[in-house]
Parts: sequence; C-alpha cells; structure tokens
Amino acid sequence: MHALTVIYVIWLREAKNFLRERSRIIGMLSQPLIYLLIVGQGIASGLSLNQAPALGYLLFMYPGIIGMSVLFTSIFSGISIIWDREFGFLKEVLVAPVPRWAVALGKIFGGATVAMAQAVILVALAPFIGVRLSLLAALQLLAVCFVTSIAITSLGVFIAVPMRSMQGFQMVMNFLVMPLYFLSGAMFPVSSAPPWMRILMTIDPVTYGVDGLRNIVSSAASDTEMTNLAESARASGLIRWDFGFDIAIMTLVSVLIATLAAARFSKASNV
Repeated sequence: MHALTVIYVIWLREAKNFLRERSRIIGMLSQPLIYLLIVGQGIASGLSLNQAPALGYLLFMYPGIIGMSVLFTSIFSGISIIWDREFGFLKEVLVAPVPRWAVALGKIFGGATVAMAQAVILVALAPFIGVRLSLLAALQLLAVCFVTSIAITSLGVFIAVPMRSMQGFQMVMNFLVMPLYFLSGAMFPVSSAPPWMRILMTIDPVTYGVDGLRNIVSSAASDTEMTNLAESARASGLIRWDFGFDIAIMTLVSVLIATLAAARFSKASNV
C-alpha cells in the first residue's frame, strides 16, 4: 500500500507538470495535426498501396502516425529523471523511506499518461480521415497505445538512469528513436522489406504495437466501408499477426522493460 502511494504521488506530479506547461500542450495538440493532415495527406497524394489499393495510404499510415506520436512522447519522458536529478528533487524523494522501484514506476506511468493524452487526440481525429470507430474499437486502440507507451517510457527511464546530462540523453534517443520507428512498419509494410530488414523489424517491439493498431483500424474500416478490407490487408502482408498476438507481445515487452527499468533505478548509485 505504501508503494502504491509513492507511485500515485510521482504520477500525479508528472501529470501536473505537464498540465502547467502550456507550450508542451500546444505542441501536443499541433504535432498530430501536422503528421496526419500534412505529412499523411502529402504522401497519400503521391503514393498508393499496390498490395491493397482499397486500403489507401492515408488509412495505412494512420496507425503508424499514432505509433510515432506515442513513441516520441513516451521515450523522451525519461528526460524528467535527469531534470529532477539536476535540480535536486530526486535526492529529496530518495531520502524518504520509500522503495526506489516505486519512484521509477511512478515516472513510467506519468510518462505513459502524457503519451496517452496525445493518443486520445489522434483517435478523436479518426472520423476526419474516413475511419468511423466504434466505442469498442476506440478503446482497443487506446489499450494498444497504453501498453506501447508503458514499454517505450520504461525504455526511456532505463536509458536515462545512468545519464548525467540532458544532451547525452538526447543524443542516445535520437540514435535510437528513428530506427525503432522506421523498422516498425509504420511507413512501409514489413512484407515489402528485404529479408535482413524483416529480421530487424520482427525484433523491434514497436512493430507489434503498430500491427495491433492496424488490425483495429482495418477491421473498423471493413465494418463501415467494405467487408473484405481486413482480410485483404492480412492476405497481402500489410497486417502480419493477429490482434491477440500483438497485444500479448506488447504486454510481455512492457512488463519486462518496466521491471528492468525499476531494477536499474533501484540499484543506481548516481540517482
């Protein structure tokens, strides 16, 4: 019970810090619009999916844009650890008789909550690109986003623990984020990649999050537009795995990375 209180307090602090930063909120509102309405529409106007023309590139990219937003927001949440260490907040927390792993989990859930706020915005924009989501489909999308955000935020915390400067953390993140995104199948299907790249894409955990999102979106589009759309996307390789398999893999990865991040935070001597 004591640990749950610690997790809640740290989570609440992260959420309040986010709400007090107006520039961050404005950026969160504008970023999905730029990705979806400008980048997505621009690429869609010049490209089409030969494997499943009925799906359309914008509809194909929509889950990838959600995955990108969750990925970028989640992984950079780890920088708050470095910030709190620099200004002494972590020292004040850790002198209290509280478990360190609970502090780490509070950070992870706080970062995931911020990422989920952006996911909610993108799910709300679904009707504007022709995807009418049922309540169940919207909840499924948010569930996948939550599990993915936990995994990626945990990775950010895991990397941030030994870092001594925000510049060093940003350099590592820039080196890590783009491969995670481009190998996730968000921009191009896994089936169209060369064999060596397919191996890397299969290892990338974000791939399963994007595939799960695409499962939901194609099924929702099938219900509202054409009955065989989901089957066509799956048969052509645009969707690689069943939704249950995707969510199971992401849940396993989330638990594993969160456990490693909490353990590393507990054992770190420089926190």
